[in-house]
This record gives sequence, structure tokens and C-alpha cells, in this order.
Amino acid sequence: MAGIKLQVHSVMLNQTSVCEFLLLGVTDIQELQPFLFVVFLTIYFANVTGNGAILTVVISDPRLHSPMYFFLGNLSCLDICYSTVTLPKMLENFLSTQRTISFLGCMSQLHFFHFLGSTEAMLLAVMAFDRFVAICKPLHYTLIMSRQLCTQMAITIWTIGFFHALLHSIMTSRLDFCASNQIHHFFCDIKPLLKLACGNTELNQWLLNTVTGTIAMGPFFLTLLSYCYIIIYLFFKTGSCRMLHKTLSTCASHFMVVILFYAPVLFTYILPASRSSMDQDRIIAVMYSVITPVVNPLIYTLRNKEVKSALGRAMRRRILL
Repeated sequence: MAGIKLQVHSVMLNQTSVCEFLLLGVTDIQELQPFLFVVFLTIYFANVTGNGAILTVVISDPRLHSPMYFFLGNLSCLDICYSTVTLPKMLENFLSTQRTISFLGCMSQLHFFHFLGSTEAMLLAVMAFDRFVAICKPLHYTLIMSRQLCTQMAITIWTIGFFHALLHSIMTSRLDFCASNQIHHFFCDIKPLLKLACGNTELNQWLLNTVTGTIAMGPFFLTLLSYCYIIIYLFFKTGSCRMLHKTLSTCASHFMVVILFYAPVLFTYILPASRSSMDQDRIIAVMYSVITPVVNPLIYTLRNKEVKSALGRAMRRRILL
């Protein structure tokens, strides 16, 4: 009996109450820190400028007050916030010798990262549905995609994303963490934190695989289904590859964004933890949390004539003023 008490006491001593975590960052090479600071600062500035410009013209230009651009405005807002969750702290750590983040700050970062990420995953599926209705049901488009329905869909996906992230942040905050507080990442994410946790993390891992997997895979398959239906519908209706190519070119921007977002996310959160290393996870995280948000406005600006025209009109008005 005395031996059992001693063992329990020893376990309790090893489970320290963690007040802060140490973010090890993108790389351990100190010489690269100033260079990476400039690179990621430029990327962040480009992200805020590009997505901010799209959000501004979508709100201000009456010609863009349609369901497609309403959701594009939501996407631009999400991309700005998504990068803001991780990049400012990363930039601070490039110039700091102390790369610590408080326990509350870590859980908050985890919450908002998954809140915005899961909302964007669902938003991309809603945008695919909008393209499906526009192409396959053109006569009923304005009736189906009413302002009320668009607003309801936007509120729904933002709400689901919030509570999905809240589930993970609460479950992760209840874990006991061992003596090590070093997170092998540049932000607080679930998988690196689970590696630091003491005790049983099977429930957390199950929630990550099942709930987050569903949030990611569900919209992804709905998006693919929408595009498959569009292709089949156009092929049998027009019978012309030229018309098919012309119509699908209007969806090309969205499809490129879908691939850029879902590919790294599925690799990170769907594959078993043992099949991906920490370094791979960090590189992939840079792709979907840093690179994708800054590429999105470029894709929509370069391939969308209406957005380019709206940006041109906004710049001319600014010059005249």
C-alpha cells in the first residue's frame, strides 16, 4: 500500500502545472531568423493588402453585390484573420530570444486557428454550391440564392466553426502536461500539444480524427460532388467541349483555392500521427496558414474580370480624389 502511494506521489510530481509554452518556431537555425522575418512580414503585408482590397471592393461596389462575391468577401475576411492568428506571434519570435506563449494565449490561439480554419473549409463548399446553382439552375438562381439564404448559410458555418474549435480548446485545456513545455511548431496546435500531454489522450485524438476529419472531408467531398455534377450536366446539355471549357473557366479560381487549402489540411489532420514528422507538419502548416491566404486574392484577381474591373474603378476613384 505504501508503495502504491509513493508511486502516485511520484507521478503527481512529474505532472507539473504548465503556465506557459515555448514555441520552437519554423527553424532552429539562428542565422535564418532575420531573413525569415523579412519574408514572412512581406507575406503578411501582401495578405492583408490583397484580401483587404477585395473585401473593400466587394462591400463598396454595387456591381459585386451578388451571392458569389458575398462569399468571396467572407473568404477574404477569413484569410486576413486566419493569418493574423499565427503570423504576428511568429514574427515576434523571430526577433526574440524568449519564444514563450502563456497557457491562456496558447489555448486562445488554438481556438481561433481551428475556428477560422474549419469555417473556411465549410465556406469553400458553400461557394461550390453557389457555382452549382448558377450553372445548373440559372433561371432559379436569384430565387434559390436569396440574400436571406446566403446570410443564413454564412452565419451557420461561422457558428459551427466556432463551436467546433471550442470543443477542441476545452478538451485540450483539460489535459495534464508533463515537465516539457516545448512545442515543436510555430503556433499552438492540437497534435503538438497532445505529444506533450500526460495520461490518456485517446479521446482528444478521436475528436481530432473524427470531428475535424468530418469538418474537413465533408465539405471537400461536397465540393467535388458539385463540380462532378456541373461537368456531367454541361457535357450532356451542351455536348461541346468548348462550351464546357468556357463555363468551367468561371469556376477555375475557386477550384484552385480548394486544392491549395484542402490538400495540406487533409494531409495534416487525416493521416495518422505516426506517418508524419514534426518537420513535415510545420512545412505543411506554413502552406495552409501562410501561403494559401496570400495566394487566394492573386488567384481571384488574375482570373476574375469583374474583380479586376472593380479594383481598377476603386483605384481610379482614389486617384481622382
